[in-house]
Amino acid sequence: MDPSTPKILVAEDNAALSRVLEFTLTKAGYSVTQAPNGAEAWACAQLEHFDLLLTDQQMPVMTGIELCSQLRNLEEYADIPIMLLTAKGLELELPQLCEELGIAATFAKPFSPSQVLRKVQELLTPAIV
Repeated sequence: MDPSTPKILVAEDNAALSRVLEFTLTKAGYSVTQAPNGAEAWACAQLEHFDLLLTDQQMPVMTGIELCSQLRNLEEYADIPIMLLTAKGLELELPQLCEELGIAATFAKPFSPSQVLRKVQELLTPAIV
């Protein structure tokens, strides 16, 4: 794959949803790495740099919130776009979490993969000055 291709880390414990996201993003030209939980996503992020994180909030081993928090403590991940997927949107203080962790977008499950793709494209397309 072209080294200039944006790399996206997808941390999602629902295998079917993870495959849908991978298919949608890969078809649009992105390089996608999947992790079934936050701990594996954290391990992936230690080995390779990603341009965007797309993470589920509620996962086993390490939640998406814990993953975001740990990544934000690393200089190379201080400013990357993070998108949070959640089935618990009404139970979370999303505005506060977004501000604290620099989350660029949230999507309540169920969501449209095409909506996620549009937001990814918006976040990864350089602004023309």
